[in-house]
Amino acid sequence: MKIAITGASGRMGRMLIEAVLAAPDMELASALDRSDSPALGTDAGAFMGVKTGVTITDHTDAALAGCQVLIDFTRPEASMVYLDACRQHGVKMVIGTTGFSAEERARIQQAAQDIAIVQAANMSPGVNAAIRLIELATQMLTDTDIEVIEAHHRHKVDAPSGTALAIGEAIAAQLGKPLAEIGVFTREGHTGPRQPGSIGFSTIRGGDIVGDHTVLFAGNGEQIEIRHRATSRAHYADGSLRACRFLADKAHGLYDMRAVLGLSSGKQSA
Repeated sequence: MKIAITGASGRMGRMLIEAVLAAPDMELASALDRSDSPALGTDAGAFMGVKTGVTITDHTDAALAGCQVLIDFTRPEASMVYLDACRQHGVKMVIGTTGFSAEERARIQQAAQDIAIVQAANMSPGVNAAIRLIELATQMLTDTDIEVIEAHHRHKVDAPSGTALAIGEAIAAQLGKPLAEIGVFTREGHTGPRQPGSIGFSTIRGGDIVGDHTVLFAGNGEQIEIRHRATSRAHYADGSLRACRFLADKAHGLYDMRAVLGLSSGKQSA
């Protein structure tokens, strides 16, 4: 498969480049970066001392020529530009960017009418396995208070993380209510007693924490924690490549990592 990667000079972009170069069934076809990146014009493998023959560019249309899938871990405004270009050129997408607005999510759904897309708040197979366990625990532990605690590095710009929100959505679905109705994202001052059935969120930002998500089920006399801790970004890259392979025979549609991992059979609901 011929793969294009955005954010090529960033931490995740470099991890993806390294993963694609190591994959026997994939070829790094293009590497894209923002127009003010000092990496423009350099070889995409320079950071690892490898000559790939692929030059980092900001010319999206030219970069997509001949590509089959574009992997995007950038920011919502950039993702929308890449989305439009992929739709125009018939290139499939794997989107790991988080922080989309409702309008931007709607644009992704519309684009999926023409191209195949995997979009997930977290591409990690382990995180998605943890979410499944969290759903099962929510079904069983009906009388507990639920808290979602997440920690990331100091440079992360959105909070709560996309993964924390995905976890919250999964819990809320099991409780039969929308997250917007039962999620508690801030606590300050005299908050009063906890409301039954609510889902609390706590956010930590500091250092170089890759990603740490814990769901606490606090009951009377016992607590259960389900936790996923990332120690590198390699599993995000591995999951992204699995998503690319999943899209190989898909012409259009919006899918999530559950479909990629075989935990569900179909497309995301619109």
